[in-house]
Amino acid sequence: MGAKLAWQKRDTGLTVRMIVSFAVLTILYLIFISILAYIGVGIIPITVIAAIMVLAQWFFSDRIVLWSSGAKIVSREQYPKLHDIVERIVARNNLPKPKIAVVNTNMPNAFATGKSPKSSVVAVTTGLLDLLEPEELEGVIAHELTHIKNRDVLVLTLASLFSTVAWYLMQFGFYGGMGYGYGYGYGGRSRDNGAGAMVLVLVVAIITWFASFLIIRAISRYREFAADRGSAQMTGKPAKLANALVKISGDMKRVPTKDLRQVEGLNAFFIIPALSGSTISNLFATHPPVQKRIEKLLQMESSMS
Repeated sequence: MGAKLAWQKRDTGLTVRMIVSFAVLTILYLIFISILAYIGVGIIPITVIAAIMVLAQWFFSDRIVLWSSGAKIVSREQYPKLHDIVERIVARNNLPKPKIAVVNTNMPNAFATGKSPKSSVVAVTTGLLDLLEPEELEGVIAHELTHIKNRDVLVLTLASLFSTVAWYLMQFGFYGGMGYGYGYGYGGRSRDNGAGAMVLVLVVAIITWFASFLIIRAISRYREFAADRGSAQMTGKPAKLANALVKISGDMKRVPTKDLRQVEGLNAFFIIPALSGSTISNLFATHPPVQKRIEKLLQMESSMS
């Protein structure tokens, strides 16, 4: 058996990026919380509010994604061919079989959700089933199974919690500052000092939230490349996924904009975003450009010949 090609080996870059990203986010939040504590904002109320938001997102995020997308869990009797494809891939790659859901919409797309492989769901739209050939659909499903295998949904949920907490800390810090009449009631700080402290809280919170926002999107873009790579490893047919991406992106342009806007909030989960922005907005995009993904997949295909 020949030596593995570079793209077929373990992706250590993914692990390194995650460690660095979470380290940066942790440092940012320690600084932010330290500043809040220093100027006298009640740390206990802030902790309670943040904990509630974290727990709510942790326990209900999967259900919210399925509910908001209109995805319905389907049985083998309802979609035997779809179940067959999933079962073949998980059997070859020693993965647990996820639940399978279908979204009744003409928009061709797919996504995965679930915080662990055992509690995961792979969802596809009826538009995707109608559009793709079996091997192309296999590539898309393998992409979503790679997200599950790499625990991407868990990672993005945790990363987004940083952003959510920053937002609520910012709100609580602002209203807390107003509630204390700018004096903050701790240590007898003057009105001027209180006003300055409130401004400091807002500035640091905004910086923290914006940094979290950028890091989350950087993580998400890299993980899409990693999932494409994982699909190629699972199926051995990177060109089939490339073909699927071409078809999905092309067909997406024919879907009415109002329909795409209804699911725009789920862009981070989709294999291709429902709506893509301009070149300038790529910095804030959840996915890398489709053309770059296709090029990388075709390079993988060429390396196999």
